[in-house]
Amino acid sequence: MNIIKTKQLAILFTLFIGFTSCSDDDAKPLLEVESETVSNLHAPQTGGQGQPVSGAFTKFNFATGQTTTSDTDWDIAFRGTSIIVNGGTTLGTTDEPNRTGNAAVYITNGTMASVTSVDTSLFEQDSDTGYAISTGSGNSWYTYAGPPTHLITPTPGKILVFKTYNGLYAKVEILSYYKDAPANPDAYTDETPYYTFSYVFQPNADLTTF
Repeated sequence: MNIIKTKQLAILFTLFIGFTSCSDDDAKPLLEVESETVSNLHAPQTGGQGQPVSGAFTKFNFATGQTTTSDTDWDIAFRGTSIIVNGGTTLGTTDEPNRTGNAAVYITNGTMASVTSVDTSLFEQDSDTGYAISTGSGNSWYTYAGPPTHLITPTPGKILVFKTYNGLYAKVEILSYYKDAPANPDAYTDETPYYTFSYVFQPNADLTTF
């Protein structure tokens, strides 16, 4: 009996090792973190300057690195200086898309290199009282210079950290609001709104580092 039991244990142990090896072999490797720059994302609006604002938002998906017209598979969207997320509820403006995902955002001070992880406690979503990314000069990602230049420029040191509509993460630095990202934009001659931004996308679920 002792010999039989020993043989049975040896067989079970061998099977266990084989199963574990197979499980390890079948484990999916981690996907590489993606770093990209988007140029000239056009986000026009009508109205403004005291008039009602309207126009379709330009939606963007970090996983594909492309704009999209999907009603559901988008993470962030742009219209004029407004940036919204696919999470929370609508503010109720004309042509604003419904929120169908779980996207969220917060803004942190730093550089793309220095922001290496996500603080999930800071995320906010859009609501019927305001966007998670506040509008207005100095309130979020941009500064408006006023006359005589009337320039809209990204505020240095502002990094936008996003949770995507399906629970992954990305960080964004907006580089320019003017077409072709001129080094010295002229609000009277350079076209707007054309966003240029860099982003880093973490494609692996449950990972909060970049």
